[in-house]
Amino acid sequence: MSDSIPTLGFIGLGVMGGPMSRNVVRKHAGRVHAFDMSETALQETVDAGAVPAASVDEVAKHADIIFLSLPGGRQVAAVCADIAAGARPGTIVVDLSTTGVADARQVAARLAEAGIRFADAPVARTRQAAQDGTLSIMVGAGEDLFPRIAPLLGYMGSDVTHCGDVGCGQVVKLINNTLLFENVAAIAEMMVVAERAGVAPAKLVEAVGLGSGDSFALQNHGMKAMVPRAFPEKAFPSPYVLKDLGYAIELAGEMGVEPRMANRAAEYYKAAVDRGLGDKYFPAIIELIGRKG
Repeated sequence: MSDSIPTLGFIGLGVMGGPMSRNVVRKHAGRVHAFDMSETALQETVDAGAVPAASVDEVAKHADIIFLSLPGGRQVAAVCADIAAGARPGTIVVDLSTTGVADARQVAARLAEAGIRFADAPVARTRQAAQDGTLSIMVGAGEDLFPRIAPLLGYMGSDVTHCGDVGCGQVVKLINNTLLFENVAAIAEMMVVAERAGVAPAKLVEAVGLGSGDSFALQNHGMKAMVPRAFPEKAFPSPYVLKDLGYAIELAGEMGVEPRMANRAAEYYKAAVDRGLGDKYFPAIIELIGRKG
């Protein structure tokens, strides 16, 4: 591997992985081999300058550092098993997905048996941030590995934080997401209360935004989604919320903490799915809360 210009791989080119991969392609001086099961998604990244790959194995054979952006722990484990079979010792895998903490550490241990290094680097913020290259990236990696991957993560994120060893990136990401999901549920409740009491949703956000109740969730999910009741289907839906909350609730239990707030939030999002809102952007929970009867 060249210390200055490594060959990169990118597997998983979906809602977040697609724009992230294209930022990598545009900013990296070397080759980027890309793969996705969707030909349309792959073509968009190839159009940006990536080298198309026909399989995970093909990426593994060419790349020095491989980025993953996949739906969850099961998919990451399966792809990493293929990488372990085809990649050279010394290859580095950087997982941008959100998985369980135990999932990340188990994958790292299995890859290590093949001489492959692993870092978990889940991303936060919005799809627009993925497009703009301004994500927050929370990294779990060895002290010696982090400096090697941080400049590459900078292609995708404006804030790259080393949170500790492998798995610690997932710890921080799951807590970040859980706090967001709880906050969105609380905003949805109070916005319905305000509306029924005679305060327009936009005015509520304006006024609360000037006080101690302001938050990222209020200004983004509240103002941009809940106020206009705009919940696109190809965004982050409630089943994804339930996946991340499930990981966080599991972790809390392992740490001896009863996550009452997270459990309550999970009940709300599960009810949203059960009531036919599962395909919509997750702040659509307000539609559930706003239903009478």
